[in-house]
Amino acid sequence: MESKFADINLSSVAAAIADPARARMLCLLLDGRARTATELAAAADIGASTASSHFQRLREQGLVDMAVQGKHRYYRLANGEVGHALEALLVVAGTERAPFKPSTPSALREARTCYDHMAGTLAVRIHDAMVARRWLAEDGRDYVLTSLGEASLAQLGVDAAAARQRRRRFACACLDWSERRSHLGGALGAALLDALMQRGWITKDLDSRALCVTRKGARQFPAFFGMPDAQAAGGALHEDTHVAA
Repeated sequence: MESKFADINLSSVAAAIADPARARMLCLLLDGRARTATELAAAADIGASTASSHFQRLREQGLVDMAVQGKHRYYRLANGEVGHALEALLVVAGTERAPFKPSTPSALREARTCYDHMAGTLAVRIHDAMVARRWLAEDGRDYVLTSLGEASLAQLGVDAAAARQRRRRFACACLDWSERRSHLGGALGAALLDALMQRGWITKDLDSRALCVTRKGARQFPAFFGMPDAQAAGGALHEDTHVAA
């Protein structure tokens, strides 16, 4: 930092981290997933009102961001720099962070519907692959579908032009309930789910929101989206005799 107030700013950030309850909550967010205020308060063993003041302090120091989804408020680290700083401090402290352990039923955790688009581990992996391949570009809280992305998704039968005509957000990050990371929402997310079902890569469970990866999908997902293993990425393999093997 070149600012003459760098030392003062540093001390303010350090003070925000130094409180044991706030440090505990920040460490829980190190896996990149978001958590509700209730979850973080419970983990820090503090009350809701106390947690509220802690969240305000952390936001003021630029350490966390808040995302509102439905009735819930989710908190996550503000950026990668915060994560790197916390990791370095954990090394100095000689401790290791605990891995995230979702409590969602496995069938729904792997792949499911979220309104009219796809959610779960598979959906998060697809989202990450589309961002990494520069098919999607961030535009504030929304996404822009790049020309490369539009041409690539067209191969699946996704009509991006038609999706843009729908009276709703075109493409946005939707916080995943089980993974606590983003999957693709909006009209584009709905169009992608429809296309994957039309091509027989996934099928819907008749009795729940769970989605199943077919044998065809297990072969096609890795090559198309660049994922190492479609079945491991999410969705139980479905024995579907109507889908070409």
